[in-house]
Amino acid sequence: MNMTGGKKRAFKRGAGILCHISSLPGKYGIGSLGKEAYDFVDFLERSKIKYWQILPLVQTGYGDSPYQSVCCNSVNPYFIDLEQLCKQGLLDSDELKEAEMSGGRVDYGGLYERRYATLRLAYARFNINDRSFKKFVDSGLYDDYALFMSLKSVYGGTYRDWPRAYKFHEELALSEFKENAYKKQYCFWQFLQYQFLKQWKALKAYANNKGIEIIGDIPLYVADDSSDVWAHPEMFLVDEDLNPTEVAGVPPDYFSVTGQLWGNPLYDWDYAERDGYRWWTERIKRSCELYDIVRIDHFRGFDRYYAIPASATTAEIGSWRKGPGMKLFEAAANALGSVKIIAEDLGVIDDGVIALREATGFPGMKIMLFAFDGNENNEYLPKFITENTVTYTGTHDNDTVLGFILGMDDAQFIKFRKSLRAALKSEGVSYPIVSRQDAARALVKCALGTKSDMCIIPVQDILGLDNSARMNVPSTSSGNWQFRLENIPDRRIAAWLRYAVKSSGRE
Repeated sequence: MNMTGGKKRAFKRGAGILCHISSLPGKYGIGSLGKEAYDFVDFLERSKIKYWQILPLVQTGYGDSPYQSVCCNSVNPYFIDLEQLCKQGLLDSDELKEAEMSGGRVDYGGLYERRYATLRLAYARFNINDRSFKKFVDSGLYDDYALFMSLKSVYGGTYRDWPRAYKFHEELALSEFKENAYKKQYCFWQFLQYQFLKQWKALKAYANNKGIEIIGDIPLYVADDSSDVWAHPEMFLVDEDLNPTEVAGVPPDYFSVTGQLWGNPLYDWDYAERDGYRWWTERIKRSCELYDIVRIDHFRGFDRYYAIPASATTAEIGSWRKGPGMKLFEAAANALGSVKIIAEDLGVIDDGVIALREATGFPGMKIMLFAFDGNENNEYLPKFITENTVTYTGTHDNDTVLGFILGMDDAQFIKFRKSLRAALKSEGVSYPIVSRQDAARALVKCALGTKSDMCIIPVQDILGLDNSARMNVPSTSSGNWQFRLENIPDRRIAAWLRYAVKSSGRE
């Protein structure tokens, strides 16, 4: 973990694409670690892209958000490549055919109904006495996860609905349950993590061998109904019946006039400090084993976090509390050494957040969609962007660039275009802007031309897609996380991108 105080540049100059695994094309209803993932890596290589950013790989729960998981260290069984299971002899061709789903947006309801049945067929043919698998299980890394999912399979609901001994994680009761559920449930959930990680290791090695690093995400918070809160309630602000006393969110902001009520339980940072931040250090360690670079979501919460009463229905009423600050990162650095981290320093940013980011040396984020409002002092304008930062056109929470521009009236577009042209000129870039589609492409060029060491472009913006391709709308509970590519971008797109990357000095 480079505690450089902002004096040392964290990354070599390069370009990246943001595309989650779920957004890859394929025959089975959601992107996977199969052929299309390897084809996407090949597209990145042809385009001279050095970084592939994805969203959290975790198993999603209610709402399908990768930022609300049943276990913060889990991986998503939906992403397992079924064709590789077939090659192992765990599925036959008829079962593979039966697992096919129509293309288009991800249908999470349909996946939930069908995919686990297919995975259980594969598990039924798997030898749980395999030496490699037994070593994986005996490591204990996924013990809490497998117990949690086994109990959920048997009793349903949330962990608060389970029999008291299980709800309160009583070791003797859990030991007996594990023994009884070992083959049918417990090892099934271990099998899913085992298969994913084996496939992921191969895909990551393929990307790394082509000079591409993978950027993954650590959400700051964990889901309320998760193995994390169930197995480690001492880490969270919950009452004696394990109900959160206060929950996470952000006050009214750019995205929502009533704020964002996330509902995640808050951490007991006093306990975490007394424990030497061991839980967090382990979480960062596990993430660094999955990814080459880790982006910490909602980094501002380590300086100060927003606490909302658990009974609240909006985020309008809450209070700011002091977070762990540098103490957490120093503990992690002492345990893990040098780690590549990006700080998502967006939202309500104040001097404390800026000071913390500068003290860690982590590069922060700059968003092009926020830049061109006519304010000459806007901090997101290219002229204010320095090397040790990561520039994005937008994130998974924003409009696509074209969607953003199409939403402007004529007067707004004229002002936007004037400001964008001035920024391009300052970068020495000449790009004609007549239509709104031209402006969207020009914004991508402008982002690549900034001084940021790293520039990440969502795949939707590479393809010039409108808001029908948007990934997530904050503070909405449906219709999100469903975007999928129809095909891997073709050679024509790769050629344009390769030229844009080269001309911006990011090759």
